[in-house]
Amino acid sequence: MKLLYLFRISAVLLIVLVGASLLIDRWISAYTSDRIFTDTSLIPSRTVGLVLGTSKYIAKNLNPYYDYRMSAALSLYQLDKINILLLSGDNAHRSYNEPWTMKRDLLKAGIPDKDIVLDYAGFRTLDSVVRAKNVFETNHFVIITQKFHCERALFIAQSNNIDAICLAVPEPRGLAGLKIRTREVLARVKAMIDIYLLDIQPRFPGPKEPISTQEMVIEGPMPQQ
Repeated sequence: MKLLYLFRISAVLLIVLVGASLLIDRWISAYTSDRIFTDTSLIPSRTVGLVLGTSKYIAKNLNPYYDYRMSAALSLYQLDKINILLLSGDNAHRSYNEPWTMKRDLLKAGIPDKDIVLDYAGFRTLDSVVRAKNVFETNHFVIITQKFHCERALFIAQSNNIDAICLAVPEPRGLAGLKIRTREVLARVKAMIDIYLLDIQPRFPGPKEPISTQEMVIEGPMPQQ
């Protein structure tokens, strides 16, 4: 009987945790929906575009998440929606360097070196978003990533009084997309804990490296998508 009682308690706790996680997931989506755009022609102009890093290859195949982000960054730049690309990602070791990989590909695509800034300490989404403000001193920027990632990044931005919007680029479907979306639910729970309970800050808070350009901020209501 005691074993059965413990099993029932465990089952109830599991249901509560899963339910709470799903509620957090839906709340963050709703909380950030008005700052997400899918059309490059409708997104307001901002001086800086923050590209969130990911690996270029998965099992020796081109990572579609990476490819979509690079294509969108190039498109925004060519449309004069952004003037500076802040490439933020992990620089775990010499053979894995997300910011430099992104820069190399964007240089090949024709973006001049002077319009590219690298953040080698973007180990997590929180680091990338908060460092954009605290280290690079930009507070009005476009985040470039997939929609599910946009939502978490914007939640982090708004929780840190950062005026960011996001261009949601396409994402793969199927089993791979489902696995990543499932992990995202847990990542959002962790983001809530990091911000509201633990007050987590970027691993490397400085030194400051201001992006030396005057930021363009579109005044008034944002256009409808």
